Amino acid sequence: MQQRKLGNLEVSALGLGCMGLNFGYGPAMDRRDAIKLVRTAVERGITFFDTAEVYGPFTNEELVGEALEPLKGEVVIATKFGADIGPGKTPFDLNSRPEHIKEVADASLKRLRVDAIDLFYQHRVDPNVPIEDVAGAVQELIAAGKVKHFGLSEAGAATIRRAHAVQPVAAVQSEYSLWHRALEREVLPALEELGIGLVPFGPLGKGYLTGTIDEHTAFAPGDFRNMIPRFTAEARKANRALTEVLAQLALRMQVSQAQLALAWVLAQKPWIVPIPGTRKLERLEENVGAAAVSLTAADLTAIDAAAGKVAVTGARYPESFEKMTGR
Repeated sequence: MQQRKLGNLEVSALGLGCMGLNFGYGPAMDRRDAIKLVRTAVERGITFFDTAEVYGPFTNEELVGEALEPLKGEVVIATKFGADIGPGKTPFDLNSRPEHIKEVADASLKRLRVDAIDLFYQHRVDPNVPIEDVAGAVQELIAAGKVKHFGLSEAGAATIRRAHAVQPVAAVQSEYSLWHRALEREVLPALEELGIGLVPFGPLGKGYLTGTIDEHTAFAPGDFRNMIPRFTAEARKANRALTEVLAQLALRMQVSQAQLALAWVLAQKPWIVPIPGTRKLERLEENVGAAAVSLTAADLTAIDAAAGKVAVTGARYPESFEKMTGR
């Protein structure tokens, strides 16, 4: 698989989002099957793996650490800090105090079974801690050899600039796909100017852009899509207009809908590395195939023209969570 640069960090053009292996999409996978999937991804050329302390909490890092321990030096692992995890806490509680960041780094190193964290993201911008203090704490971790590169997740352009002025940011992780393009207004121009990479999560619209989900699809208990406005039955029915357009284009281009959606993301900029997740080996193979799909300028124009005619129904997050993004 071709390689791409996130700042000065070189990774495969496509990464693997590991959250869904045991968190966020209903009951966890069998551990042995999850480890097999991660190692198969490496065999198929993927070298970039994404996790976070809050996934579980902690169990996703442990899974990724176990799966990739035999491949030290051959892969790049990204994880995240910034959650306030503990009794009585919710996923919306944040803690990016410098002393806490350092505690999280030490704990993540043990769970991931590595000597240094390749890419350490702030999971969400904490309004109670100046971003300069956050960047300074990660800078100290880099100086201590515990972290190699600094990242931000779902941050706005102004915050990215402030952080980058203290400690160079290698990558920003945010949602970006054919049905969520808000980054194009301010964030993408800032990243291009500063030489920062983009790591899109949800490049397949949390599964919707694959064409395998409709208004009749039932999500398992514990699947976080049950709480997302864009995934109500009414919204899924309305949004079929987009997947129908993609189905027609994919058929003409002789690729799957998932491959078309991923190839579109990859074609936007050479410093974009999407991280689709999956629990199925056949879907992993399909996603890997997207890295070899070459879209022409005419293809991209056709995709943009067709998708641009479709208005996406429903917010991508509940209001309480949406307030935490783009700061």
